[in-house]
Amino acid sequence: MKRPTITDIAREAGVSKGAVSYALNGRPGVSEATRQRITEIARELGWAPSSTARALSGGRTGATGLVLDRTLEVFVPALLDGFEGELLLRVVPGRDAAVAIYRRWRAERKVDGVLLTEPGYAAELVRIGLPAVVLGGPGGVPGVPSVLVDDVTGALEALEYLAALGHRRVVRIAGAAVFADPAARKRAFTTATTGLPHPGTVHPEPSADAIRRVLAARPRPTALLCDTDDLAVAALAAARELGLAVPRDLSVVSWDDTPLCRLVRPALTAIRRPLAELGALAASVLHDVLAGERADDVCASRPRLITRGSTGPANS
Repeated sequence: MKRPTITDIAREAGVSKGAVSYALNGRPGVSEATRQRITEIARELGWAPSSTARALSGGRTGATGLVLDRTLEVFVPALLDGFEGELLLRVVPGRDAAVAIYRRWRAERKVDGVLLTEPGYAAELVRIGLPAVVLGGPGGVPGVPSVLVDDVTGALEALEYLAALGHRRVVRIAGAAVFADPAARKRAFTTATTGLPHPGTVHPEPSADAIRRVLAARPRPTALLCDTDDLAVAALAAARELGLAVPRDLSVVSWDDTPLCRLVRPALTAIRRPLAELGALAASVLHDVLAGERADDVCASRPRLITRGSTGPANS
């Protein structure tokens, strides 16, 4: 179906295209009654402003782009809870597809800038000429600021909580965390477990088999800190297979807090990161970048530990 245009609206309203432009862009030059009639006709025709046309006319599109792979879709509602403005969202199968979208957005001037979920894309965005802000990890590229999550305080709170429950053998199951810096998480865990007799980190390619091997080791860990909810759920399953009760024999903490944490049994204790704030801060930083202002990395407020049924006193 052909997309309605300003010409169609003008013909239907019996006015000039200039009058339609004035009315739809909130500019003076038409009476209020005419503005309302034009707006109503535009709505009935299903007209929507062309971001490309606005960009070519010299203004901004007012839109921000966000490209995700399917593994990140579960985080979108929380992330966008604090976001205001028009968002162009695309879900893609991999890096090549993502870069192709960025190039097309730049060529067609579809968006003013983008929020990056993959820090590794930062240099490519600079080459393309598309302003960007990185979500959760360091871009490491001048001119591409990041909005970070304080994983150190999150890890410290979780480990202090486990220590208070008597846990002295804690293992981290490291994985592909979302909106996070893997190096920062490694440092956070190392800092938080200093002084524990048997801390450990399992990576790369964490899997249910790897978790089973960890739980079969001697001495067996009494608690696991998992980088993702999927890994935490895998830890619950592995514990059941080995005859371990959670939390009597093993406590499990997730470094995310998606709805999945509340759906499994026992429900997962989790480090809740301020994703809504992350989205709002990223939009604000991108606004500064677009305004030509200096934009440094910023950090969202500290995560909170949400305690549920998957953690309890150490049993050994």
